[in-house]
Amino acid sequence: MKHVAVLLKESIAGLNIKDSGIYIDGTLGRGSHSGEILKRLNDGHLYAFDRDEAAMNESRDHLSAISDHFTLLHTNFSMMKEEMAKRGIRQVNGILLDLGVSSPQFDEASRGFSYRFDAPLDMRMDRRQSLNANEIVNTWSYEQLVSIFQRYGEERFAKQIARRIEKQRMDKPIETTFELVEIIRSVIPEKLLHKKGHPAKRIFQALRIAVNDELNELHQALEDGLALLAPQGRFCVISFHSLEDRMVKEAFVKASTPKYIDKRIPILPQDMPKAEYRLIGKKPISADEAELMENNRSHSAKLRIIERI
Repeated sequence: MKHVAVLLKESIAGLNIKDSGIYIDGTLGRGSHSGEILKRLNDGHLYAFDRDEAAMNESRDHLSAISDHFTLLHTNFSMMKEEMAKRGIRQVNGILLDLGVSSPQFDEASRGFSYRFDAPLDMRMDRRQSLNANEIVNTWSYEQLVSIFQRYGEERFAKQIARRIEKQRMDKPIETTFELVEIIRSVIPEKLLHKKGHPAKRIFQALRIAVNDELNELHQALEDGLALLAPQGRFCVISFHSLEDRMVKEAFVKASTPKYIDKRIPILPQDMPKAEYRLIGKKPISADEAELMENNRSHSAKLRIIERI
């Protein structure tokens, strides 16, 4: 399936691109956002990050057909500050993160991201790393499984599913996505099995986040990305589930809130501390009706934007 970028025009507009600026696309994917950024650069440069080598290989020709003003970096976006420092870059004019898993990753059965295909339990975005979903499912303790199922999947039956996994793997290892799906189905009450959404969705999300350490990586990227922004530079983040969106919202609100000063301290209004950043819009941007009709993935997407003053 072709990957269709979510909130493409809104995020590109949100970056307020300068043709001579330096930009980071922290989630290259299949190059949709990066391509649109490149089209708007004259003597500027784009640095595009991705942990997925297949995504980089597929995007290279697409981007080369637009411009040669780009550099691909096969690493996580949490390394952006370090990678920019290696190149003598201390500030950038814009950063974009699209936190969704790309459609090709879901649709390539062997990657083990999807409960729709029977495949080995994997879920690694970067195949160079050792930790995969098989290791988590078959070796992590009951307590660890409950923790990630509750925290990353917000799964109400986390304890029951973890206990069933623990029991099943005593007989033989749980090797495939369909084996895990059957375990999950065996725990969920029958009356809930056919409600909206696949019964394995939350567990698969939790495993993917744990395998790829996604929330810790995002925390680091938000901190470093804000520090990297030049004045009038913008940071755009598209999130797809509540955990990510909450992190982005909290980081952006904190950065755009002036330092608290006790009212009892005598200080002139002009000397009051001011925030270094401002929010672009009080509420997140969602897909319009046309995009909702065209792309089902856009329903849960939220775009938040912040600008350095």
